Amino acid sequence: MKTRTLLSVTLNFLALFFAVTAFVTTYWCVGTQRVPKPKCSKLRTHQCIDYGVNETDPNKVVYSWETGDDRFLFRQFHTGIWFSCEENIHDESERCRSFIDLAPASEKGMLWLSVVSEMLYIFLLMVGFGLMCVELVHSSNVIDGLKLNAFAAVFTVLSGLLGMVAHVMYTQVFQVTVSHGPPDWRPYNWDYGWSFCLAWASFTCCMGASVTTLNSYTKTVIEFRHKRKTFEQTIRGENTREAYGYFRDHSLHSISKSVDVYSSQSLKSGRRTPIPADSLDLSDFAASLGEEQC
Repeated sequence: MKTRTLLSVTLNFLALFFAVTAFVTTYWCVGTQRVPKPKCSKLRTHQCIDYGVNETDPNKVVYSWETGDDRFLFRQFHTGIWFSCEENIHDESERCRSFIDLAPASEKGMLWLSVVSEMLYIFLLMVGFGLMCVELVHSSNVIDGLKLNAFAAVFTVLSGLLGMVAHVMYTQVFQVTVSHGPPDWRPYNWDYGWSFCLAWASFTCCMGASVTTLNSYTKTVIEFRHKRKTFEQTIRGENTREAYGYFRDHSLHSISKSVDVYSSQSLKSGRRTPIPADSLDLSDFAASLGEEQC
């Protein structure tokens, strides 16, 4: 049981760590955005569009209908639950915007529900982790340990369900935002990032912790019931043997006290008069037997 409890605590800690890391980072989805190149100036002479006379500088692009996509830049972006950040084409910094503001109005309710579910997921993971730690420290009392184990399993299972719902809802909101979001934000191509992988790794560890905790609880209850049944059968067998010996001894003792001795007068008269064995003098009875035999 100690090994299972340690395994449950470890998996729950990993699930909590991964969930918090994914929640505060902005790499759930990554990709590139296609944006028009800026106009060339004295400060910017590369990766720009010169609408004037074509010069010999190959880095300057003169826009024409034949060049097509040469007038666009591809900048990297990464998006999380709270913010979406993209490269600034004018310098090497990043510009971040609230992803909640970028989502379409029809999807804001689902996005907020995803955020609340994610927060509840982390909170229930913390509660389950705390209960498992208390059980690990105070493991001397079996009954208290079983209660803590049961509550920890319930909280962990509930947190896993909330986490799964939150991740699925965020994925749906992001896909809708890609199609119906602001034109200056819509990705050219995108994929899931390492924060998204951490979120599902957290869910996997959470489910592993809940299964391990339930397994430990079930195994302990079955062992406890088996030991109790064995103990009751042993006590019942001992009581049966003691009762049998008591009634046997009591019956023999009662029979020895109820021996009926019939006198010769009673035999002649045809009546049988019981005489208690306590009032009978065995020596006189033996003497009378000897005289009759003579």
